[in-house]
Amino acid sequence: MSKPLAETVLEQLVTATLLLDESLTVCYLNPSAEQLFGQSKNRCIHQHLPEMVEHSSIDFSVFEQPLISGQGITDSGVTFVIDGKPLLLELTISPISWDKKVMLLVELRQVEQQRRLNQELNQHAQQQAAKLLVRSLAHEIKNPLGGLRGAAQLLEKMLPSESLREYTQIIIEQADRLRNLVDRLLGPQRLGTKEPENVHVILEKVRQLVSLELGENVRIERDYDPSLPDIAIDSEQIEQALLNIVSNAAQILQGHEDARITLTTRTEHQVNIHGKRIKLAARIEVTDNGPGIPPELIDTLFYPMVSGREGGTGLGLSISQNLIDQHQGKIDVDSWPGKTTFTIYLPILDY
Repeated sequence: MSKPLAETVLEQLVTATLLLDESLTVCYLNPSAEQLFGQSKNRCIHQHLPEMVEHSSIDFSVFEQPLISGQGITDSGVTFVIDGKPLLLELTISPISWDKKVMLLVELRQVEQQRRLNQELNQHAQQQAAKLLVRSLAHEIKNPLGGLRGAAQLLEKMLPSESLREYTQIIIEQADRLRNLVDRLLGPQRLGTKEPENVHVILEKVRQLVSLELGENVRIERDYDPSLPDIAIDSEQIEQALLNIVSNAAQILQGHEDARITLTTRTEHQVNIHGKRIKLAARIEVTDNGPGIPPELIDTLFYPMVSGREGGTGLGLSISQNLIDQHQGKIDVDSWPGKTTFTIYLPILDY
C-alpha cells in the first residue's frame, strides 16, 4: 500500500490514531486524534506524546514493550487527562514498519458511556457488599465486647486492692474504645427528615469549620451557582458528608505549598445515578491541588478502613458515601497529581 493511500485510509478512521517514533515523538496523527487532543496536526507533529497528556494512568515506558517484543499490546482501562478533563480510553499499541523504520501505531478509542455506567454499577455493588460485610462483623464484635466489659466491671468490685482495679479500668476503657470504633463503622442507619435547604448555606458552614481548624494553612475558594435551587435534604447529614470530604482534603494538603481547595456548585441535567436517570441534579465539587490519590486506592477509596493518609481511619469517606446514598445521590472521584475532585450529585428532579 502506498503512503498517500495509507494516510487517506487513516484519515477516514473514527479511531484516534497516531504514529510515534522510538522516542514517542508524534510523526503523524489523523483528524480524530486532533479532535481528541484538541490541537491541530501542525501543533502536534514533533511533540513528545507524554508532554501532550497532563496525566496518564499508564506508565509511558509501557510503549517501549512492542518495540522490544514485536507484539502489540492493548489496555481497555487507560485514563488520559487532556486539557483538564479525564478521558477513559481503550489503548492499542502496535509496532509497524514505516519508511524503513520501526514505528508505533497508537490507537485511542474513547470508552462508551454505557461502559462507564457498568463500571459505576459494579463498583457500587462491590461497595455495598463490603459495607454489608463490615456491618455483619461489627454486630458480631459488639456482643462479646459487651460481655467483656461487664465481666471487667464485676471483677473490679471483687478485687481487694485499689491498685489492681487499674487493670480492670484498662479493660473497660479499651472495650469502650473498640465499641465506639464499631459504632463509627456502622455509621448512620437512617435518613433524617428532609426539608428544602440551600446547599450554599451548608457549604459555608463547612468552609468556616475547616478554616477555623486549619487557620491560614489552606486557602478555600468558592465558585457557587446562585441559580441552584433549594434541595429536599437532611441538612445535618449532608453537612457531615461534605465536612468529611473537605476536612480530608485539607489534612492531605497540610504542609503543601500554595494549598488550595475549591468548592463549586452547578446544576446538571440528565444524570445517571446508579442506573437511574435523574432529570435535574445538584453537582457539588470539592477540588484540591494536592498530590493526588494513589491509583491502587481509587477503586476501594470508599471502603471502610481504607485511607490514603497516614494515621487516617478510613471512615470519613465511607460515612460520606453512606449519607449521600441515603439521599439517592452518588459521589464520583477523579484524581491525578496536582488535582483531585470529589463530585457529589444530589437529585433535584427525577422521572
